[in-house]
Amino acid sequence: MVNRGAAALDDPVGASLLGHHAHLARRLGRAAAYLPGVATFAAVTAGPDASEWADLGRLLGRGQVADMFSSPATPPPDWEPVFVLEGRQMIWSGGGRSGRPSAGTGTTGVVELGADSVPEMLGLVGRARPGPFWPRTRELGTYLGVRDHGRLVAMAGERLRPPGWTEISAVCTAPEARGRGHAARLVGALVARITARGERPFLHVAEANSGAIALYERLGFETRKQVTFRGFRTP
Repeated sequence: MVNRGAAALDDPVGASLLGHHAHLARRLGRAAAYLPGVATFAAVTAGPDASEWADLGRLLGRGQVADMFSSPATPPPDWEPVFVLEGRQMIWSGGGRSGRPSAGTGTTGVVELGADSVPEMLGLVGRARPGPFWPRTRELGTYLGVRDHGRLVAMAGERLRPPGWTEISAVCTAPEARGRGHAARLVGALVARITARGERPFLHVAEANSGAIALYERLGFETRKQVTFRGFRTP
């Protein structure tokens, strides 16, 4: 069940830039990347040649970071490695360990975050450090949050959108608000929205983040495959 209908997830960045997020893409030849301020992810085709890497380098500019996400493609030797992070890709299997769908965790206190919430979202990301999040990342999809006396203390949202799928990302809680079930409630609310429009949720998580992996498994996510996130600096 885990791998059925999931071929689009083998290149989630490229599939998103060609489809649902085409309006947020910049392209040169067959190379593509998100617009500045939206995301740093870039994509090349399977088995790219030297000219395609050259196009990506020109697209991004000299000395810029090419975040290749989970692409296994190897750039030319003069592209300096910047980071390597082991992780896993997980997809929603339709229910948690209790047998109930994760969307049943409830949505009490969950609010949708608009453009006016971006400064607060950036502030929360700075404290909770869930991963990459930029001033225009909210444009990738719906972002939800939890407020405590008006202050944003937790959030999660939609990121990559390959055909038939939506990635849940930026799941984070302020240090002083952890242990209250905010992350589970937000993920459940997003699962409900995604499945209601006929798509299936998936997500990525660092392999070292065992606590998050355990939470996602409780909420009904299963590991599809191990992935390696890599970034390079253009020459």
